Amino acid sequence: MAKALFVTGTGTDVGKTYVTALMVKKLAESGENAAYYKAAMSGNRRRSDGSLIPGDAMFVQQTAGLSQPLGEMCPYVYEPHLAARYEGNPPELPVIRQGFEAVCSRNDYVTVEGSGGILCPLRAENGKTLWLEDVIRALQLPSVIIADAGLGTINSVVLTAEYMQGKKLPVKGILFNHFHRGDTMEEDNIAMCRQRTGLPVLACIPDGAQELPMEPTDLAALYEEVSLT
Repeated sequence: MAKALFVTGTGTDVGKTYVTALMVKKLAESGENAAYYKAAMSGNRRRSDGSLIPGDAMFVQQTAGLSQPLGEMCPYVYEPHLAARYEGNPPELPVIRQGFEAVCSRNDYVTVEGSGGILCPLRAENGKTLWLEDVIRALQLPSVIIADAGLGTINSVVLTAEYMQGKKLPVKGILFNHFHRGDTMEEDNIAMCRQRTGLPVLACIPDGAQELPMEPTDLAALYEEVSLT
């Protein structure tokens, strides 16, 4: 039975894809059959045939050394701007779930990365909306929160955690990126986030880290069994 975990962030540019890649890499290197999935992402560039390359998926694939094909990692790949996201092929929840279940059927640990922060609309046009939290709820996944260790993180971490807890979206803990050991402000930020949210701090990741500073067994324990239809 596959197990899965959702990775969200306190916003853009906190290093969510980078930390996700380290998570998948840690599982893969410990001998687990690990895979990656993301509902929708912007393509960074095109192949010679004109198709878009899912940049985040490629980064995880290369960082973690996955043999998993890019084509099964993300059902919706768009140009990197808002208008193109909704041109003729808006994200549909059944398609997202079908792709997720297909990955789960072939792998033991599936790490699902979100887009931006928790309040991210994947679709919002013609009266139809699809929010990131709708995907989390539909896939019935617990989450971890990725945050920057630096200035301003207390506000963004606490608001994200309280929103998710208020919406009854289970949160396993927080991983802090861009951490500088010995930095008094950052260490105080982390302590305050732990105190205010009641969530465990799972890892503090320094810039340029090639490995996730967690034991593989502790990381694997965050994942929960998936109920496939």
